Amino acid sequence: MLVLVTVGMTFLVGGCGSKRGVAPPEVVPFVDLNRYAGTWYEISRYPNRFQEGCVATSATYTVRKDGGIDVLNQCRKKTLGGEISSIRGRAWVVDDKTNAKLKVSFFWPFTGPYWIIDLGEEYEYAVVGHPRRKYLWILSRTPVMDEKTYEGILNRLKENSYDTADLIRTLQPDGGPSGNGENR
Repeated sequence: MLVLVTVGMTFLVGGCGSKRGVAPPEVVPFVDLNRYAGTWYEISRYPNRFQEGCVATSATYTVRKDGGIDVLNQCRKKTLGGEISSIRGRAWVVDDKTNAKLKVSFFWPFTGPYWIIDLGEEYEYAVVGHPRRKYLWILSRTPVMDEKTYEGILNRLKENSYDTADLIRTLQPDGGPSGNGENR
């Protein structure tokens, strides 16, 4: 979904937050794809049809020898003990100056933009958006994100014309996101 981020992240269906007349968001200056590779946990997202009922969502990216990226998005349906749902896809860089603009496909020939618009210095969190702000994911290397870090991300998103009120928190193991197992 990365992924790249989440289950079924093809960017083909409607989403929240689309803003006409607002310039596309800026992407981060550079992404080291080898550092970006690995597993990311979804902390929050804009609601979308292809992730309905998903909790414990994660995306795993693997850089291939040809420079492309294999994507595995997984979630559990409705509860942390629910059935695992997964989808595999491929992604590739469309802006090799930054490596921050990618295309992802889960069902060829359909593709969607995957823009990395915020990234922690140590690659501890990432924010993935869409050029028209239709989709948004906040990701972390761990299932739980520190609230101070999360609030900082939300403030930067607001400054960049994202409606953070549309975000829904993703229930994750270990009590994430709220520390007590509640989905808020």
